[in-house]
Amino acid sequence: MGKIRAFTMPKWGIEMTEGTIAEWMFGEGDSFTRGDLICLIETDKITNEVEAEYDATIRRILVAGGGEPEPVGALLAVFDDGSASDAEIDDFIAAFKPAEGGVAEGRQKKKEGKPKEAGIEGEEDKPRAITIETNRPISPEALKLAQAEGIDIADIHGSGRGGRITFQDVQQAMRGPSTRSPKGTAVLPDETSVFASPLARRLAAIHGIELSGVTGTGARGRISKKDVLAKVPEPVASSGATPAFGAPFEAVENEPKVIPFDKIRKIVARRLTQAKQTIPHFYLRVGVKADALLELRKTANLVLGVKASVNDYIVMAAAKALAQHPDVNVQLHGEEIHSFPHADVAVAVASPKGLVTPIVRQANRMRIDQIASRTKELIGKAKDGKLGFEEMDGGTFTVSNLGMFGIENFDAIINPPQGAILAVGSAERRAVETDGGDIAFATVISMTLSVDHRAIDGAAGAQFLATLKSLLEEPETLFA
Repeated sequence: MGKIRAFTMPKWGIEMTEGTIAEWMFGEGDSFTRGDLICLIETDKITNEVEAEYDATIRRILVAGGGEPEPVGALLAVFDDGSASDAEIDDFIAAFKPAEGGVAEGRQKKKEGKPKEAGIEGEEDKPRAITIETNRPISPEALKLAQAEGIDIADIHGSGRGGRITFQDVQQAMRGPSTRSPKGTAVLPDETSVFASPLARRLAAIHGIELSGVTGTGARGRISKKDVLAKVPEPVASSGATPAFGAPFEAVENEPKVIPFDKIRKIVARRLTQAKQTIPHFYLRVGVKADALLELRKTANLVLGVKASVNDYIVMAAAKALAQHPDVNVQLHGEEIHSFPHADVAVAVASPKGLVTPIVRQANRMRIDQIASRTKELIGKAKDGKLGFEEMDGGTFTVSNLGMFGIENFDAIINPPQGAILAVGSAERRAVETDGGDIAFATVISMTLSVDHRAIDGAAGAQFLATLKSLLEEPETLFA
């Protein structure tokens, strides 16, 4: 017997209970080597790229891409060294049990523990098991499922090797054909001979593109989402354009485009709603004169050979101020305040999947060039949807900057379990009073500190903000 390995739903973080296969990069029968990207898995927070830890061959895919969420520990696929027989793979799948204590194991035990007594209400509506006799190649698990659910396999197209009917084929037959109406569903093209990802097939159906005419740029010519989107025609001018002068006004349809929450936006919405409803916020505001910082930034970028942004300097100053005021550098857990010696500063980033807050760890111990390099890396990952769980878990403080969008000032919502968040507005030229009593113009940045009054007192927040203002208005002290 060849070496057979189970590929199960991984667990990233203590809060993760399930995940969704977004896309497989290989198909059944394909071989891969260590370091190859196998698949993409989505959770409530992130989309992770799963890389191979060893060389192997994909013998069976049990959960197709783009399907329903699967619990942690659920069997997703079976790998081997290429020498195991189909019967050995089938036996391995039939004997597989989720890891002890896992979410999948719990669900399986719950399912196995359900009573199967006759006469239970609703039993008459369930499909009765039937006996299927066929000469068609079909896996044992697929045959069991078809018999249990009363599925006629005569019309099922086998997607396995040599037309073999797989477990997924029977599952798809149970769901029925996928259709798309003018309101927004799609008919997936029957182009099974074309090597394409499930997401690429779905996009091709939505836009009416024949996959046979698309050139794949992926591994071994596999057609990906990018290849299909490259074939999507540019949008034409809207029929609702402003009419020529003198033409009568005619109303056009104004149908809304319904955009359901994705997983990240769901969890962000839930947490921010809870934070705003349960955390007693109070706000401290200050204006920071930034002319000296802007001048020092120009010089430092030339001398150090880096392109540190104003926000990088604000992160650096906030981290150093937090180290001086540990009573602000806190997290609140129930009735306990956790105070930290070093500042893990989260940076709010608008990603395609919603607001995320990757963390610059121990920013108070980093040089400005190190902070600039790390924030650039994290922002790039956020925009590509490639942030890992460990890059967003925790944090002792958050900086949210909307100044680059021309926002003068705003009040940010605290990101629990943190105790405070700094909202940064735009830099504006304002008339200010000089030390000699004269009036002059200066560049001023408005900042608002949102504070959790349960964990941080007003005086502590004010002292922290005063230190932050001093560091930014005398930026040479950042390098002391």
